[in-house]
Amino acid sequence: MSVKIITLEAENVKRIKAVSIEPTANGLTIIGGNNRQGKTSVLDAICWALGGDRYKPSQPQRTGSELPPHLKLTLSNGLVVERSGKNSSLKVIDPNGRKGGQQLLNEFVEQFALDLPAFMEMSDKKKADVLLRIIGIGEQLYTMEQNEQKLYNRRTEIGRIADQKKKFAQEMPLYTDVPKEPVSAADLIAQQQDILARNGQRQQWQREMQSIDIAVKNAEAEIQRTEQHLADLRSQLAEWQEKAQAAQKSPEELAMESTEELEAQLREVETINAKVRANCDREKAELDADDFQKQYEKLSGELENARDNRRRLLEGAQMPLEGLTVENGALIYKGQAWDNMSGADQMIVAASIVRRLNPECGFVLLDKLEQLDMQTLADFGKWLENEGLQAIATRVSTGDECSIIIEDGYSVTKADEPKTWKAGEF
Repeated sequence: MSVKIITLEAENVKRIKAVSIEPTANGLTIIGGNNRQGKTSVLDAICWALGGDRYKPSQPQRTGSELPPHLKLTLSNGLVVERSGKNSSLKVIDPNGRKGGQQLLNEFVEQFALDLPAFMEMSDKKKADVLLRIIGIGEQLYTMEQNEQKLYNRRTEIGRIADQKKKFAQEMPLYTDVPKEPVSAADLIAQQQDILARNGQRQQWQREMQSIDIAVKNAEAEIQRTEQHLADLRSQLAEWQEKAQAAQKSPEELAMESTEELEAQLREVETINAKVRANCDREKAELDADDFQKQYEKLSGELENARDNRRRLLEGAQMPLEGLTVENGALIYKGQAWDNMSGADQMIVAASIVRRLNPECGFVLLDKLEQLDMQTLADFGKWLENEGLQAIATRVSTGDECSIIIEDGYSVTKADEPKTWKAGEF
């Protein structure tokens, strides 16, 4: 069973003259009153009694009092804790006969329980570190988060490079009217020489035909002039006609081939090759962009695996409160970060973590709850009752939500009866 405070008696401590309190065992006990009446002094007295000299006020004795401070607490485990006398010496009475003084108290008194707001005011990272330490996965989660951050940074870098490469490729010129490979001027010249050679052969054929035509005409003229040589001339004519037949070529074969296209290509070869090289550069840039995009997608997969491993680690850990986890080094409760939690949820989270730090400590102390509305107080009080936790708190108020009113250093109850506020009464 966790240890709780059964009764508190305090005299001449800071602003306290004489106070007697019996807080409710499970739930929220509110010590109310106006400012400078001694409410916070009650909590300071409990801290000093249970926490030791580290919580001793700088001026423990009430101003104007001739008597030294006196404190007496009765705890649910049977211990009676007293501080009295000029030196405010500690006395721990144990019905089981155990000895040890402050050392015995330290076994079940959690330091954060004596000052819950100290935990609540810590940075998000420190609060998360406390939680991870008590559930035993702090170092493992830290390693996972470091690896996850490295993957995220690398993926971001690769993604930035991929975007730059893609943008660079898109800004480069693209020519659709040029071949894939650079044009060879030597090949074009060779083709031109072949055409010129064939054209030379065609010119030779034309000259031969012209000569044959002249011979035919001379022969025909000779036949006309010389009848006696008709037979010989006919024979010669037949011979020359034979030769003419052999030398005859088609118009297609005699047609001259043009080199204009090759000459134009030769004139444009550097321009064409520049465009071809530009296309090759763009294609390479696009390939580079694709490669970095694939790297980005691979890193995205690795990053998601790292996040899954971290989630599984947290899901497998025994959290002190259902719905509580850690993301990016900060506490998350019911999907909300600390600064988005309600006041009640913040106190519930803090109390749960502090309770896990030392399960034997069944109480927490809270100062200055006046900033919380009635519904928030009710929600927190109900949660405390369900969890079997005791909370003693102060509030600048004299309303019905207060269990005890402190006036000028004295505890006052309404109708002269102790009243313990419980959740749902208002």
